[in-house]
Amino acid sequence: MMKRLKITVFVVLCLVTILAFRQYEPNRVIVNKSFSFGERVEYRVHYGFINAAEARVEIAKNISVVNNKPCFKINVTGRTTGAFDLISRVRDNWRSYVDTVAIVPQMFYRSIQENKYRKEETVVFNHDKDQATSTVKEETKTYKTPNNIHDIISGYFYLRTINFERVTEGEVIEVPTFFDGEVYKLRIRYVGRDVIKTKFGKIKVLRLNPLIPDNKLFKGEGAVKLWVSDDINRIPLKAEVELAIGSLEMDIKSVKNLQKELAWY
Repeated sequence: MMKRLKITVFVVLCLVTILAFRQYEPNRVIVNKSFSFGERVEYRVHYGFINAAEARVEIAKNISVVNNKPCFKINVTGRTTGAFDLISRVRDNWRSYVDTVAIVPQMFYRSIQENKYRKEETVVFNHDKDQATSTVKEETKTYKTPNNIHDIISGYFYLRTINFERVTEGEVIEVPTFFDGEVYKLRIRYVGRDVIKTKFGKIKVLRLNPLIPDNKLFKGEGAVKLWVSDDINRIPLKAEVELAIGSLEMDIKSVKNLQKELAWY
């Protein structure tokens, strides 16, 4: 169960990175009206009625400078709760410094604490040379990457700048993302528009379907589903992962400092 939870949290972080790949240009400007400094969104992860974990996505209030580029400092934290915390304690912290102009990562950091397992990694991106330099403890390695490479956080925020009016229903888009020393070709299908019901009320959404290779944990290629607000914010409101037995769900818990208030009804 805990292995499924950890993999699911990773998938939820990854699945929001998956859309729109463009050639990198030193002076390119991505129009961003979807997020800014001080934004905070909290989520609840549960297995049926049992609370399993909670997560927070937060943009710092002040600008950071990395590689001589102005950046959003974005923190993502995840922790187990309740009975799950007693069985397998997780305290993960992920951080990305995202270029405010080009919306690509300049640096990525993660601190993983899962029971006795510990790992800290810092990745510095050089988009001019298409390289990612990873440092774990005192070991540093440099990897070749495709243009516009993303980490698992920056891709989510890049996704939020996309105009879905230009994406056709059923279209599958592939995007390279650097993680743990490898480049992954992530694939997602845009399903279309819908309306979902939450504890805050009903709301219009965009439906995304990350395509997961067949495995023993997830129930088929389309086991992961994501619902994103159909507005200028484009924040994930709900995620669902169908497992071989049962399913895990992620629901929005609270929001603060969005660019526009969510239109519940």
